[in-house]
Amino acid sequence: MLAPRPNDYHPDHRYTGILVQDAAYMVVVPNIAPDTPALRKNPVFMYFQDGFQKPQPFRPDIAVSIDDVVEKKIDMLDAHVSQVYEWLPWVADALGSVPKDPAARRRWLSETRTAPPTADVRTTLVKWYGDEKGRAVRHAEAFEICEYGTRPDEAMIRKLFPFLPGAGGATMRP
Repeated sequence: MLAPRPNDYHPDHRYTGILVQDAAYMVVVPNIAPDTPALRKNPVFMYFQDGFQKPQPFRPDIAVSIDDVVEKKIDMLDAHVSQVYEWLPWVADALGSVPKDPAARRRWLSETRTAPPTADVRTTLVKWYGDEKGRAVRHAEAFEICEYGTRPDEAMIRKLFPFLPGAGGATMRP
């Protein structure tokens, strides 16, 4: 399960994070929802990366390269016209910087929404990809494991993210 952390600027995101935390425990408790059987094993719950610092900064436990699919990410963001070209620029007092031409908008989006990995994410990339490959990643997605669900070990993480290098059994570097 992937969700925002409960300390987000948007109330919908915050409350979703809180609901996910609550569900992370309750999904294994019998008779909470009598018409639905409780799960026998708690799933892994993870948070998306954010830049919020309070009450604690995001801690990347897992980071994956999206270099091969970053254009698909831009395509998905581009489809959210009201969010990325209207609402967010309005709030940031940057609406005037949003181009009108669709091709220029997409370029603008690529320039403003694809920052290089942070230092913490870079460290996590190196942990999972090794020094050379981890330092070469230009675009990444990072996740923090929620402490209320199952805490996956390395083998489970490699099963959940089979595209990580060494998913066939290699161990992660210290």
